Amino acid sequence: MPRAIIAVLDSLGIGSTPDAAQFGDAGACTLGHIAAKCAAGAADIAGVRQGPLQIPNLTRLGLARTTHAASGLSAGLDLQSEPQAAYGYAAEVSHGKDTPSGHWEMMGLPVEFDWGYFPAEVPCFPRLLIDKLIERARLPGVLGERHASGTDIIRELGEEHVRTGKPIVYTSADSVFQIAAHEKYFGLERLYETSKIAHELVREQRICRVIARPFVGERSAGFKRTANRRDYTTRPHAPTLLSLWSGRGRPVISIGKVADIFAQDGITTTVKAGGNDEIFEALLRQMEQAPDEAIIFANFVDFDTLYGHRRDVPGYARALEELDRRLPEVESRLRTSDLAVLTADHGCDPTWRGTDHTREFIPVLAFGPTVAPGFFGARRSFADIGQSIAAHLGLEPLPFGASFLKSA
Repeated sequence: MPRAIIAVLDSLGIGSTPDAAQFGDAGACTLGHIAAKCAAGAADIAGVRQGPLQIPNLTRLGLARTTHAASGLSAGLDLQSEPQAAYGYAAEVSHGKDTPSGHWEMMGLPVEFDWGYFPAEVPCFPRLLIDKLIERARLPGVLGERHASGTDIIRELGEEHVRTGKPIVYTSADSVFQIAAHEKYFGLERLYETSKIAHELVREQRICRVIARPFVGERSAGFKRTANRRDYTTRPHAPTLLSLWSGRGRPVISIGKVADIFAQDGITTTVKAGGNDEIFEALLRQMEQAPDEAIIFANFVDFDTLYGHRRDVPGYARALEELDRRLPEVESRLRTSDLAVLTADHGCDPTWRGTDHTREFIPVLAFGPTVAPGFFGARRSFADIGQSIAAHLGLEPLPFGASFLKSA
């Protein structure tokens, strides 16, 4: 009986989409620019990584070819190898370039409405919203109240937060309200409770999610965010592949932050894991243990949070190479009727201006014993992924998307 394995390399965009100019992202290409920087020697870290980007397994599955097709870029990419997977790329029809919109669309539910956003001014949050949060969460006040990089604002305001007990609240270009607080001095459970209250309050502004951002450390230079992040996301506005499949009594297994992205909707088993290495190990275990007809859905968050948003080209390159080395472990665990899909949810070009996501095509690499290799071209929507998985599992067609699968 068939299974489906979905691995999202969070933020691995492969070229700006036709509408990218509307987002200020015309010319962005996360993978293409990383590969070019590595080829030019600009992404070397002595003793850690040097030279051209080494991703032979991803290249063998078609990543280099489809990046060139989507962006026209070729520097640092091996275009000679003949891909052994079905491969192509997809544009997003959802109105935003945020994580939930990307994931929901790939599971068959485009977000064809506008989320609410906070203005790029200081303070960026409505006074009434902050006053209600302070009152209901019994806070001495808040810090921040502006658009910011999460790591930068913790470094800047973390010591004042510890001293005053005031959590740090900030946003980005996404539809998000973020709360950073110290695990020891503010308390993890208190941060979660404060975030739940904020999630109730921001519904009025149509904000997609609230993110609890815990950190540890004793001084500004040593503050470090932990894996205990928690997302409080708006529930999907209509059924997704996950809710339809679990509604039939079939297992849907979330690894990492996937369950939070879908507000737990359609998830039957949640596997907590923080960081790419833990997530990879959890994925391998679930591939060994999960029963027939399971959907196993993992998000490799480090590419986005540790490297894309921080504009860390060498770190992003190294993380790609580390994952690439382990891909044969995934392939060796595929059962006879398994379908695996490697993809992304948006871009986050570490060579681009600012620290926000970039509007890009995503790669779609599909492989398994029954999948015929070959290029299936440009897809109009991420929803083609969900439609293809639905076809593989024998589920009736979803309302959105077109399958790209051909039998071997």
